[in-house]
Amino acid sequence: MNLDNIISVRKNKVIYRDGDRALKVFDESYSKVMVLNEAENQARVEETGLNIPKVLEVTMIDGKWTIISEFIEGKTLMSLVNENPDKFDEYLDLFVDLQMEMHSKTCDGLIKLKDKMTRKIHEADLSATTRYDLHTRLEGMPKHKKLCHGDFNPSNIIIKPDGTPYILDWNHATQGNASADVARSYLLFCLHGNQAEAKKYLKTFCKKSDTAMQYVQSWMPIVAASQSVKAIPEEREFLYSWIDIVDYE
Repeated sequence: MNLDNIISVRKNKVIYRDGDRALKVFDESYSKVMVLNEAENQARVEETGLNIPKVLEVTMIDGKWTIISEFIEGKTLMSLVNENPDKFDEYLDLFVDLQMEMHSKTCDGLIKLKDKMTRKIHEADLSATTRYDLHTRLEGMPKHKKLCHGDFNPSNIIIKPDGTPYILDWNHATQGNASADVARSYLLFCLHGNQAEAKKYLKTFCKKSDTAMQYVQSWMPIVAASQSVKAIPEEREFLYSWIDIVDYE
C-alpha cells in the first residue's frame, strides 16, 4: 500500500490516497472496537442509497487499524466556499438540501441519539444540578429515528467535478431527532468563528424544512454539553454559555 500521498491529518488519524482508495489510518489510541464501529456505521449508511464512499476493507497497516474506502475525487464544500465567497448562498442551499435528504432516511442498527446524548451528559464536567436539568430536557424531546450525521459541516462534503455531492465521515452517526443534528451543525459553525454564517444556516434550514427555530434552539444546551466532553479549552466558554439553563422551565 502506498502511504506517500497524505490527504488530511486529523487528531489521532491520518488519511492517505492510494489510487482510487482512501486509507484512514488510526493511531494507537483508537481501539479495535472504535474502528470497527465506524466502519459498521459507514456500511449501514451505504444501504440508505445516499452518496457516500463505500467501505472496501478494514485492516492493519504497521500495527495501526485502518479503514479503506473509495476515494472520492473532488473538493470539499468548505474549500469551494473559501474559493468563491460570492457563492455562499448557493453553497448553503446545497448544504441544507443534503442535510434534509439525509434526515429523510432511516438506518436501523445505528446507536440511538438519545442514548449517546445521555452518556455524554453523564460524562460532562458539570454540576449534578445542571446534568439533571439536561437529562430532563433530553427526556422531554420527541423521539425520532431519522439518520443523523453528528458532524455535518462543509468540510465533510466532497463535490465531484461533475457536481455530485458525497457525504464523508460517519463516525458519529446516530438515529434520532434531526433538530439535534441541526443544532450541532449550528454549533460547529459558531465554534469555527462563523457566527453570521451560523445564523444564516439556521434560518435557511428552518425555512426550507418548516421547522421552528425555537425547537432547534431547545437542543443547543444538550449538544453543547455533548461537545464539552472533548474538553477543548478554547471552546469551553462558548459551550458553557449554551449549557447554562438556569431559566429552564
